[in-house]
Amino acid sequence: MLQVSGTQLVTADSTPVRLRGVGLGGWLNMENFITGYPADETSMREAVREVLGEDRAELFFERLLTSFFTERDAALLAGLGVNCVRIPVNYRHLESDQRPFEVIEHGFRHLDRVVDLLGSYGVYSVIGLHALPGAQNQHWHSDNPTHVAAFWNHRHFQDRAIHLWEAIADRYREHPWVAGYNPVNEPGDPSGKVVGPFYDRLVKAMRAADPRHVLFLDGNTYATDFSIFREVYGNTVFVCHDYALAGFAHGGPYPGYTRGEWCDRRELERTFEKRSRFQRETGTPLWVGEFGPVYTGHPELDEQRYRILRDQLDIYDAHGAGWSLWTYKDVGLQGLVHAAGPYLDRFGAFIGKKRRLGADRWGSTMEESADVLAPLHAMLDAEAPGWAPYPWGARYQTDDLIRHILIAQALLPEYAELFRGLSDDDVVELADSFALERCVRRQPLLDLLADNLGG
Repeated sequence: MLQVSGTQLVTADSTPVRLRGVGLGGWLNMENFITGYPADETSMREAVREVLGEDRAELFFERLLTSFFTERDAALLAGLGVNCVRIPVNYRHLESDQRPFEVIEHGFRHLDRVVDLLGSYGVYSVIGLHALPGAQNQHWHSDNPTHVAAFWNHRHFQDRAIHLWEAIADRYREHPWVAGYNPVNEPGDPSGKVVGPFYDRLVKAMRAADPRHVLFLDGNTYATDFSIFREVYGNTVFVCHDYALAGFAHGGPYPGYTRGEWCDRRELERTFEKRSRFQRETGTPLWVGEFGPVYTGHPELDEQRYRILRDQLDIYDAHGAGWSLWTYKDVGLQGLVHAAGPYLDRFGAFIGKKRRLGADRWGSTMEESADVLAPLHAMLDAEAPGWAPYPWGARYQTDDLIRHILIAQALLPEYAELFRGLSDDDVVELADSFALERCVRRQPLLDLLADNLGG
């Protein structure tokens, strides 16, 4: 079982361990760009259930969770040299809004399976909630159908999260291959006044349930702002996220300018040092919970994205920082491997439509449908020049409201209709498209990681 010792994580015999691995995005917390649906997970599941019916929808989603990560996946990652997998979880697997404070025992079945499976290969797990009751941030990846992070507005949601974490911590308190818990992924408390006191309550409750495992705590504003911490908790890693501006879908050349900002290796290091200042000043371990470029399918541009990744890994190595690359598996945007076969045959054209409309924020260049949206941006600039909404300002907020909520939700019926008329065997084939043996491997990325990790 790992513990924090100064700037390092160490085993019981004081052997230093630098956690380096991947995030298992899109699995127990599904995301639109990862598995190809529009909008948020709960809305998608409801739309698919209306078309398939309760039993067949359950067959599809259960099979998807089973096929998405198996022993083959664990063996691949261990072979690369990965020693840690960060596992995002949606609270809805473990608690229902209709029955708050009642833990769903059955909901742990896949998490238990994968934690044990990874442990059998000598790979640690960091268990995290990416979707909390009420949504802890403003975007789809907290299963938020709106742009309001209601978690910070209602004590009820916060109490439920603490109760759920007490149950999770108690369950895994003796598990040696659980590196620790990442209780709140990318909190987005607009006031910055609720998150700090909430962490105080949460840490106290989790320590009572499990006094030994490491806590991995994200800073506010999507793991970038650490001014909210009023004390340095013991046995804790303070987690920063470190996405490179030039690595986004709308990123420019590398080295070069993205939306007027210069990005090169020197700038990457300066940004990382800024984002990790709190950890260095407090003498706590450096761990980058998320980072990684988005790939385009164009060889010349993607080679620039690989260069960004190489530079970031070199920087982390120089600083002795651990990291968790986002993400392991998807439908072709960012993963080490991506689904193929029946799922892409059926949904490929729809995914292309989403891309054309910029409906998924993570895959949007912010230029799609410019003839429609440009006048709206211009009007807001003229009529509300002082509008600077949290967290990223007017341009991003407008895109979020129009592209990634309105347009995305309007596309839900079309996605769901693609399930119409499928047999049990058909839906199983769709889900099995995410099994590793059916996936396409992004070999340059795998080689790059293996080279860095020594796998």
